[in-house]
Amino acid sequence: EVIDDEIQQLEEKIERLEELNGKMKDGNLPLETAMKYFEEGMKLASGLEKELAKVERRIEILKNKPDTPEEKPVLELFPELSEEN
Repeated sequence: EVIDDEIQQLEEKIERLEELNGKMKDGNLPLETAMKYFEEGMKLASGLEKELAKVERRIEILKNKPDTPEEKPVLELFPELSEEN
């Protein structure tokens, strides 16, 4: 349920960013309004970037989670470059 809420929030932020983009592309905005939309869009984009990075980390953790208790997870970012290989 928490993940569903997070996904919903991400989707809402993306929709708002797309809405702002559309309004700015229209070109019929006063400069002050365009700057306000641009600033809001940059904040949204920055926040989305951070949230997506968290999601990516969670996915990597899930991908590397051992299937059995005896199996060890892969903790290296690039195991193919490990000295053991």
